[in-house]
Amino acid sequence: MLLGLIQQAAEAAANPSTLGAGVAAIGAGVAAIGAGLGIGKIGGNAMEAIARQPEAAGDVRSNMIVAAALIEGVALFAVIVCLLAALK
Repeated sequence: MLLGLIQQAAEAAANPSTLGAGVAAIGAGVAAIGAGLGIGKIGGNAMEAIARQPEAAGDVRSNMIVAAALIEGVALFAVIVCLLAALK
C-alpha cells in the first residue's frame, strides 16, 4: 500500500500538470483534520468546564457552538482555496 502511494507521488512529480491537484488534496485533508482536532478540543474542554461549574453550562455551551462554527468556516474556506488552486 505504501509503495503504491510512493509510486503515485513519483508519477505525479514527473507530470507537473497533476502535481497541483495532489498538493491541493493534501491541503484540503490537512484543513479537515485540523478542524476536527480543534472542534474536538473545544468540545472536551467545554465538557470539563461544565463539569466544574454546572451553573455556567448555558454560557459555556453557547460559546462552544460559536467557536466551533468559526473553526468550521475557516476549514471550509481552506478547503475551497485548495480546490481552487487545484483547478488553476
